[in-house]
Amino acid sequence: MERPELVASDVDGTLLDPLERITERTARVIARVLAEGVPFVLASGRPPRWIPRVAASAGLSGYAVCANGGSVYDIGADEVLMVRELPALVLNDVVNAVTAVLPEVRVASERTALGREQRHPFAIEAGFHNPWGNPSGETGEPDVASRAEVLGLPATKLLLRHGGMDSRTMAEAVRDVLVGTDLEITYSSNSGLIEISPAGVTKASGLAWVCEKLDVPAEKVVAFGDMPNDLPMLAWAGHGVAMANAHADLLAVADEVTAPNSEDGVAQVLERWFS
Repeated sequence: MERPELVASDVDGTLLDPLERITERTARVIARVLAEGVPFVLASGRPPRWIPRVAASAGLSGYAVCANGGSVYDIGADEVLMVRELPALVLNDVVNAVTAVLPEVRVASERTALGREQRHPFAIEAGFHNPWGNPSGETGEPDVASRAEVLGLPATKLLLRHGGMDSRTMAEAVRDVLVGTDLEITYSSNSGLIEISPAGVTKASGLAWVCEKLDVPAEKVVAFGDMPNDLPMLAWAGHGVAMANAHADLLAVADEVTAPNSEDGVAQVLERWFS
């Protein structure tokens, strides 16, 4: 690939090292990318409220694709520009169907509004445990609500948790239950947590929205990722790069496999063009 016109990177397990830091080497190459006028876009399963700390460490103020494509966030303006949602009726139908087969499942919903103000961005029922710790933000404790309240408003992402299953097994079971619905079912952790988005909403669709705004064709994009929620983005981009620590599904289809996130794998690739 010739020098890309846009760089897109997953955050956890990809851009961040195992201690969840932006290393000095990675920060330097991001600065060179930006200095040459090339956008650097974060593409994450994280909601907008979990982006600013990472963006500050990386020196980024542009766009972030959040919630696996469910929203696009303008970092510098602290404003959500685009939202794709699951209606409350769909949330209830999905949970009723899944819990009929997997009654131990516990649910949460990620909510994102256009603009700057985000009221009640996360709803969680009792028994839902997030593998990343506090899912409501980086400080404070999440409010626990009834299942009816969790599912009572539209959501950018529905999260289903089963403590006795790994994520792949859980995703396969839920796909069997929801066959024919065309919803996006994926996961970014192996800890029995799956993420459901509206049909056609993926990191690829969110990144395509950004690229249309910036007038950058897909073939001029290099994208980095490590988990199944990155698969559509790596397939869509002109050059899809999997981390050496990536899920086997990504290693099988990526255009290239770079070093792990513990060894600045993103930086190692970008230094070819931005040195």
